[in-house]
Amino acid sequence: MTMTITPVPTRRTTWRITSATTGRVLRQLSHDRRTLGMILGVPVLLIALLYFMFQQTPGVFDHVGPVLVGLFPFVIMFLLTSIAMLRERRSGTFERLMTTPARPVDLIAGYSVAFGAAAAVQALIVVGMTYGVFGVSARTGVAPVILTAILTALLGVGLGLLCSAFSRTEFQAVQMLPVIVIPQLLLCGLFVARADMPGWLQVISDVLPLSYAVDAVQQAGLHDTLTGQLWRDLAVVAGCVILTLGLATASLRRRAG
Repeated sequence: MTMTITPVPTRRTTWRITSATTGRVLRQLSHDRRTLGMILGVPVLLIALLYFMFQQTPGVFDHVGPVLVGLFPFVIMFLLTSIAMLRERRSGTFERLMTTPARPVDLIAGYSVAFGAAAAVQALIVVGMTYGVFGVSARTGVAPVILTAILTALLGVGLGLLCSAFSRTEFQAVQMLPVIVIPQLLLCGLFVARADMPGWLQVISDVLPLSYAVDAVQQAGLHDTLTGQLWRDLAVVAGCVILTLGLATASLRRRAG
């Protein structure tokens, strides 16, 4: 009887696997022009379109523009990550990686770093357009807005990875959009202030992480200093990021098992 001993990943091995996954995903993104256009070009075009739409209505873009800076990364990264992970599974890449010392947490970390870096670049470009070119002001500075955009992007990554575990085709992954994304967009306070919603909708809104991301961006524009509420909002979004990435890791382990 032959006993197979699976090597236990060391800290160095874990770092190498994570960095290798990050590098591979970034290389794939850099060679995919359509994906680059979706990450870097589409948000800028949409922000510009909204600016010119509301140019004759003072104050509207100043309210909507900053909120969308935090929302775009969430939507885009959710779509990209869910579809990218499905492609990994359908091409057999995921199964081959799971035969190596790579653990699900290493793969999730690699994807998170790669898409987080892409989201950071996207956030810098969109924030530069919104606050630099179109003249929207953030009284506490743009740093909280950029941080919020990166956190919402990571939230989209986690939810995208999680939803991909329950999808067999790219079409099924896209079908998750009206279930996971659209309700949060409708109830986050972008269209109607959360305080003006019926009580039962406020309760639902209070458990949706995107509501706190929107509130964080709005707090950055209303106050001269970083308020406790802004820090609370960022902490809630960060906690949701950790939760979704943890659930995504568990889903990878389940699919691999």
